[in-house]
Amino acid sequence: MVDGPLKKGQLVLHLQGWRDYATPAADECRPLEGILPDPIPHLAHLAQGSAAYGAFTRLAEVQGGDTVFVTGAAGAVGTLAGQIARLLGAARVIGSTGSPDKARRLKRELGYDAVVLRGAGPIGSQLSEAAPDGIDIVLDTVGGEQVTAAVHAANRGARFALVGALDGQLSPERAGGSAPAVVDTYRLLTKGIRIAGYNGVDHPDVEAEWEARFGDWLRAGNIQFPYTAVHGMESAPEALPRLIAGRSFGAAIVEL
Repeated sequence: MVDGPLKKGQLVLHLQGWRDYATPAADECRPLEGILPDPIPHLAHLAQGSAAYGAFTRLAEVQGGDTVFVTGAAGAVGTLAGQIARLLGAARVIGSTGSPDKARRLKRELGYDAVVLRGAGPIGSQLSEAAPDGIDIVLDTVGGEQVTAAVHAANRGARFALVGALDGQLSPERAGGSAPAVVDTYRLLTKGIRIAGYNGVDHPDVEAEWEARFGDWLRAGNIQFPYTAVHGMESAPEALPRLIAGRSFGAAIVEL
């Protein structure tokens, strides 16, 4: 690599997964220095906020005064999504989670105005109480009954961005391949609701834009990167089961 584009000791991002040693080609590595600020540049690059940022700027554009509902708000995407929505001008941000402790943390640490608690009563009733004036934007990482309820609570012209389908992915009955939801198409029609799925592959310009803004927000102290650390390569296999079981808050990061 003496004559290559990378230098010895340079911090890079590659996609060869968890390992002590990797041998990716130079063009499979992305240099990371200088993009995100200290003291956590190596961790912040693992943040999964680009999907939320892309959805809020490309599909379901946040406008000043909007009420935003984020499903799965305590996950890797959701913990950043609420903060991003606020920074883009949202007036009220509502999330959903299945843990009372996570609900408290979402409001206390990340600025969510209200949290719908899965298992604490009908989602629709909780959502009506949390958003008495209706919902303008939905960022959905879950699917299922939460999408059903969100359609009923949506205002005219509401925009839905689907970035995940955890209701199906974590279902033992469907093996991750399906995430059905009952949606009132009459309401979609009469309210002019738009629903679209977000895929980063369709928006290749988003990643660089997101990193630049994320860096600026981190430097200004306007955003947090919540994560749950799993220590040691030998503990890496525990990270995914912990995440699936809901024992993580934010991203699950394996630290060597």
